[in-house]
Amino acid sequence: MSKGTAIDLGLNEAYNDLFSTQAERDNAQRSYVIDLPAAEISDFPDHPFKVRMDESMMELADSVKQHGILVPSLVRPMPDGSYQMVSGHRRKRAAELAELPTVPCIVRELTDDEAIIIMVDSNLQREQVLPSEKAFAYKMKLDAMKRQGQRTDLTSSPLDKKLKGVTSAQQLGEKSGDSQPQIYRYIRLTNLAPELLDMVDNSVLKEKGQLQMALRPAVELSYLSKDEQNALLEVMEGEDCTPSHAQAIKMREFSEKGKLNPDVILSIMQEEKPNQVEQFKIPRNRIDKFFPAGTPAQKIEDTIVKALEMYRRRERAMER
Repeated sequence: MSKGTAIDLGLNEAYNDLFSTQAERDNAQRSYVIDLPAAEISDFPDHPFKVRMDESMMELADSVKQHGILVPSLVRPMPDGSYQMVSGHRRKRAAELAELPTVPCIVRELTDDEAIIIMVDSNLQREQVLPSEKAFAYKMKLDAMKRQGQRTDLTSSPLDKKLKGVTSAQQLGEKSGDSQPQIYRYIRLTNLAPELLDMVDNSVLKEKGQLQMALRPAVELSYLSKDEQNALLEVMEGEDCTPSHAQAIKMREFSEKGKLNPDVILSIMQEEKPNQVEQFKIPRNRIDKFFPAGTPAQKIEDTIVKALEMYRRRERAMER
């Protein structure tokens, strides 16, 4: 059945962490733990939570190298005899970085929808969850709950009116800490172009030289067509800024009337934003020849400022 050694754990702390209700804990008695090589565990299909090679991962890998994996991952057996990761993708990657021969795993029979729900619930407890991760995770779980026969009211308009009864989104909100309208706002992000969604994630990551966009304007932009979003991306690159909430609402209104085009987008983007600091702008086509392709806007700005400082020092020296 497996290449590892099965160990009967009973109701231990790992089970209590993964299975919160009494029924789930009773069912967990039929689970067992084995040590599996990481290569034998496939990732969960369309896993929405990113395994980033950041400082946190390096710290986890160091901890795993020193102390091993303290909490087993959760996997499910597949018909072909392999195993699929449900909860523990970061631990698996940390084990690979630490060059551990095997990963301790709880093996449990799960249907596709049961696995989705557990996968989402376990990962939403992480300290930092990106907007894009919440977007696809919430959508996956609500779809799974719908298939299980639970009420979801997915065809209603939760952003415009209060729904009656307890919906799946409300149940999900109780576990995630996000309200039902907020959950649906996150799900709207799944309609964004990947480049725009990266900007929403960067509102959390704060990567230098990369554009950031808040959730509310991103939700409005999610109603634009793919072509309209691509046109917006070109304008944003040229203007080196993202739209405000008011600008995003205006673009959605033009789109719904069939009147949104690159010229309209540019006109909206060039409108002065409230409390906007006065800026001096140089068209990118006038300075692109001085920088390698793909140079971040922030690096271009810094280089220009340094060049002007050198020019001013030289002018002062010549005046003496």
